[in-house]
Amino acid sequence: MQSLYDFIIKPIGKRYNNTKKIGEKELIVNTEVFNHQYINREAKVISIPRLVKTDIKPGDIIIVHHNIFRRWHDARGVEKNSSNFVDETTYKITLDQIFLYKSNNHWQAPDEYCFVKPIHSYNTLDIDAEQPLVGILKHSNKLLDESGLTEGDLVGFTPSSEYEFIIERERLYRVYTTEITIKYEYQGQEKEYNPSWLQSSWWTYKSC
Repeated sequence: MQSLYDFIIKPIGKRYNNTKKIGEKELIVNTEVFNHQYINREAKVISIPRLVKTDIKPGDIIIVHHNIFRRWHDARGVEKNSSNFVDETTYKITLDQIFLYKSNNHWQAPDEYCFVKPIHSYNTLDIDAEQPLVGILKHSNKLLDESGLTEGDLVGFTPSSEYEFIIERERLYRVYTTEITIKYEYQGQEKEYNPSWLQSSWWTYKSC
């Protein structure tokens, strides 16, 4: 199956990451289909579109928008699938619905997006707090590379541009490339910030 403009993908795992295993028992911690915090974001590319230029290849792992696998209820309360649904193991999406892709064991963002790692607050009294609007460029893209920014750089971003994900047990912000405003020089006090609650986190992909 190959589309002219859509990527054909399949979810990795279930639609929702809404269970937690304790010992030999599996508990359901959420039953609301509209709660985006528990929706799976990970998929595998089956085929790429014929008429879209992309570096993404079949077999790549991708991180997608939370509405792709999400169910919803219409005005009569009937549960529906998203417009991306083909069947239970097959979905079609456009390039702008892909936030990150993993090829040859390396995460790369499309040119529209990048991912930033928060850092600890510069205020030493804030034990479990992050520094606002500053972070470490974790997953870059070709546009930022061409501008002279590289992964590991300390960057600033505009207010309310953060879109939270948990990727490989690491809390990151998806930020539009155009929302990266400045490159800072390291002062020696910067430390990556992972909130304490994440140490016991059991889901892989989450957004606020």
